[in-house]
Amino acid sequence: MFQTCIVVGHLGRDPELRYTSDGTPVCGFSMATTRRWTDRNGEQQEKTTWFRVSVFGNQAEPCSRYLTKGRLVLVEGDVDVSAYTAQDGTARGSLELRARTVRFLGGRGEAGEEWPQGDMARFPAGGRGAVRADEEDLSEDERPAGGRPPVDDEEIPF
Repeated sequence: MFQTCIVVGHLGRDPELRYTSDGTPVCGFSMATTRRWTDRNGEQQEKTTWFRVSVFGNQAEPCSRYLTKGRLVLVEGDVDVSAYTAQDGTARGSLELRARTVRFLGGRGEAGEEWPQGDMARFPAGGRGAVRADEEDLSEDERPAGGRPPVDDEEIPF
């Protein structure tokens, strides 16, 4: 079986970078997705869902460097739901997303700082480093039709 979750939303706080005991970088941040619709009475409705995101390995340091509160980002990974009791005794739940892929969306960074590799970059897990979204390093013969970078067999999840 295979499970994946793709979420596009805005960061609710600046990312925090820490390291595990074996030196693996881990970046954590919260992310909000908002759904808007019109109900049967014609009234506008809105629901925001929050995710706690953990990014491990090669992706963690670029995420902590380039992402800031309010930035638009796409995260693909595994979702886990946990339930707990809050201090006031109410039942609560939490959605935790362990990122496999993080894509920076939107415009340039603040203060003239640019995103890595242009306006959108992809940092895959697995220690292969950054994959360019704009394919500048490929010759004309190596560029695939449709403008997508070549897919490595190791990246196919099935």
